[in-house]
Amino acid sequence: MHLIAIGGSDAGISTALRARELDPTAEVTVVVADAYPNFSICGIPYYISGEVAHWRNLAHRTYADLEETGMKLRLDTLARRIDVDARELVVTDRDGTEETLAYDAVMVGTGAVPIAPPVAGLDQLGPEQGVHLLHSMDDTFALTATLERPGISRAVIVGAGYIGLEMAEGLTTRGLQVTQIEQLPEVLPTVDAELGALVHAELERHGVTVACGTRVDAVERAAGEAGPLVVRASGPGGQELVYPADVVLVVVGVRPDTQLAAAAGAELGVRGAINVDRRMRTNLPNVYAAGDCVVTHHQLLGTTYLPWGTTAHKQGRVAAENMLGREREFAGSLGTQVVKVFDLVIARTGLRDHEALAAEFQPFTVASQADDHKAYYPGSHPIHMRYTADHRDGRLLGIQLLGRLGSEVAKRVDIAATAIHNAMTVAEISDLDLAYTPPLGSPWDAIQAGAQAWERAARTAART
Repeated sequence: MHLIAIGGSDAGISTALRARELDPTAEVTVVVADAYPNFSICGIPYYISGEVAHWRNLAHRTYADLEETGMKLRLDTLARRIDVDARELVVTDRDGTEETLAYDAVMVGTGAVPIAPPVAGLDQLGPEQGVHLLHSMDDTFALTATLERPGISRAVIVGAGYIGLEMAEGLTTRGLQVTQIEQLPEVLPTVDAELGALVHAELERHGVTVACGTRVDAVERAAGEAGPLVVRASGPGGQELVYPADVVLVVVGVRPDTQLAAAAGAELGVRGAINVDRRMRTNLPNVYAAGDCVVTHHQLLGTTYLPWGTTAHKQGRVAAENMLGREREFAGSLGTQVVKVFDLVIARTGLRDHEALAAEFQPFTVASQADDHKAYYPGSHPIHMRYTADHRDGRLLGIQLLGRLGSEVAKRVDIAATAIHNAMTVAEISDLDLAYTPPLGSPWDAIQAGAQAWERAARTAART
């Protein structure tokens, strides 16, 4: 068989690796639009900060590693058109030379592209003027070129989601004075505002100026093209705010890149992402899709859109198995996420209260705290928890955690993700046999203490 994976990031490479693993006789070609296959986009903030010493270290595998598996890499090659009836993919190389590649099955992993918000002047300014979007290695090189110019000391970040917060830390670590602007009422809006407020305080503790409830209206050059950058915004009360900057970074989210698949006739779904079933099949024969360009099958919500690297890896693997004639379904996502912001770690999985209510559950959310390990052992810190479960049967629906770096927040949220995946109740979490030693935990782990706090609150609420 001849399989083609379009895209050299998580979904494309996972598809190629799994196909070669299952069938070493399969011819697998990966069409990569740039020269950076299998690079960790998630690691970019840590290269910008200097914690990752060289950009090449962001590669999960080297070019040689990938070729050693037997896959064929076509770098700097753009997929132009899928001819579904002929089972052919038309590509152009870096010189613009057109070529037609035949396939038995093709996987579209074109990913996502950054959203450019409707801000005056944004379409007229780019990396040469110090205004950047950030999503690819080329974007990274453009940003580092700006940061290496003389006199670069002030950065304005538009957006306070995961990447925006990581970049706030990265640029601060690099020595810049950072201002972070978020249109919503609190930073990190994927968790409840009570936890977002703690992240907000952590940013300010490290010198970041944070402006929430603030809309960016324009990015422009003061005093003409030779002047410094200025970000004009409207504050919570409508007041005009002006932020001078040497570099402006816009990170307000992504949208699925579906142009190639849509032109071939692929159906689109939630947020314009490619519709796929749980075998990663599109409506087109022998055309599969995976990663940030497709809809996400969520275990609690059904079909939604959640672009995330871990999901893309799994979907690519599933696509490969089905392209080879096997039968495998994507188990679904829970939106499990974690982010480090200076000395804090924040994580979530499953649903928050309002999300569960919209999905027609009967959610009950309880906030609690528990130490990350026994308080008598030095260095213990509280973990802030927000448990959401169905009030009718106690089924765990979601959890949010916040703790100090080193308090194993990421692994504790994984316990919750496993519990939700297996439709466990909150009460059943106390039955789990979890590891304990005083420097690392307690006889009742923090995650179990939170579960018991939810049970107590639920019983009290039932009596009133």
